[in-house]
Amino acid sequence: MRYQLNFDWLPQYLPTLIEGIGVTIYLIVVGAVVGCLLGIVCAWTRALGPKPLRPLVGAYVELIRNTPFMIQLFFIFFGLPSLGVQMNQLQAASLAMIVNLGAYSCEIIRAGINATPRGQFEAGASLAMGRFQTFRYIVLVPALQRIWPALSSQIVIVMLGSAVVSQIAAEDLSYAANFIQSRNFRAFETYIVSTLIYLALSVLLRQVLSGVGWALFPKRKAAQ
Repeated sequence: MRYQLNFDWLPQYLPTLIEGIGVTIYLIVVGAVVGCLLGIVCAWTRALGPKPLRPLVGAYVELIRNTPFMIQLFFIFFGLPSLGVQMNQLQAASLAMIVNLGAYSCEIIRAGINATPRGQFEAGASLAMGRFQTFRYIVLVPALQRIWPALSSQIVIVMLGSAVVSQIAAEDLSYAANFIQSRNFRAFETYIVSTLIYLALSVLLRQVLSGVGWALFPKRKAAQ
């Protein structure tokens, strides 16, 4: 018997999908903004910061980069309450994404910092700037400009990885898809729809990040 696709259920469950999309967008906005800020701080520490802090940041980066995201998520949601840290599903998912992206973006940004010519550091010193001021006003923007495509790709990867937060009942898009297919028993069609939505979100996110890059780095636009 030939299988026939049936999407008659879609209008009924469209509000559920929209709610899931909203949660996914919230997670990636919070994760990207705070995660990149954490990555900048960690990159500065590893490249230019106080030497006693470098091993600690290095341990954090290696721990996160060499363990599965789902294990990190479970540790935050199920493990931290044992230490008295209580949080709901959305808070745990947001924190997990921030911690994960912070570690990966740290290494990406540090690569851009390490590629900065030494003359720029000397220029900052000649202007009586401190190490942090030199980093903020002279080094950071060119470093971000160099690594922006790689950082954008990592943000998209983290957004796609957010699908596992449904494992702790965070009501994102993958949670919505699982809920719908358990009600309509049309798993194939349900996951086709969710796959296309994730594809659209990925393309849209890349376009948004590209636009942010052009806004932040106008010289890059002129050079192209």
